[in-house]
Amino acid sequence: MEVDSVRALIREKLRDGRLPAEHISRFWSGPSEGEECDACDKLITSPLVVEGISSSVGGRKSIQMHVSCFALWDEERSQIQP
Repeated sequence: MEVDSVRALIREKLRDGRLPAEHISRFWSGPSEGEECDACDKLITSPLVVEGISSSVGGRKSIQMHVSCFALWDEERSQIQP
């Protein structure tokens, strides 16, 4: 998936709440076990995945992303924060 397409999908998910817009205070990276990326919806087949816990309405939500998708999410998220 092209970077511009992933960016557009991330923006859409930020708008409709499928991805958190707030800063994630705790995240880590580790080996991938074939998770689906919460940003691009593709399987994470690379050896490294970024995972984190964000707060959301009704509790805490875990997320996992490709390292590159995490970087794009962080850029897009930071542009909508006050």
